[in-house]
Amino acid sequence: MELIQSFSVDHTRIVPGIFTSRVDHLGAYSVTTYDIRMKRPNREPVIDVGAMHSLEHLIATYLRNEPDWKDEVIYWGPMGCLTGFYLILKGSRRPQELYTLILNAFRAAEDAREVPGVAPANCGHYLMHNLEMAKWYAREFAAYLEANAGKDEIFEYPETERLVTEDGARFFDS
Repeated sequence: MELIQSFSVDHTRIVPGIFTSRVDHLGAYSVTTYDIRMKRPNREPVIDVGAMHSLEHLIATYLRNEPDWKDEVIYWGPMGCLTGFYLILKGSRRPQELYTLILNAFRAAEDAREVPGVAPANCGHYLMHNLEMAKWYAREFAAYLEANAGKDEIFEYPETERLVTEDGARFFDS
């Protein structure tokens, strides 16, 4: 079975940032999945589940209401490992082109007074939210993005090095 693309990223070296995870070409148009990584995998504690859920609501609402981007947004949702989010957009842009959008989304979350869509009729687990922790994580990530804006490492994945045989076969250790 072929290893999926996101598993070829060296998770021991990845830092928080905005990365292109994959680009899918669907006929005449493209759809791009971005990795919005907030934590260093396997080195930092993951994001609190209630805070992650609140950030999902806050930032999805922000993105789908942002005038210049709302028609491009397909999906915003958490990674299963709780170290960040996936953003799926129509088209294909370099991660640097999303910098201001993502920074502004997290700054908006930092200033939120309530989490949208937190009612039994609107949310599958409406009691599992933590606005204050969500704001703390939003502030931490926005400050990180600002402090590292000029560094390529927050926009480019570290690739896992694989042994390649003379005939081109690649070995995977997982």
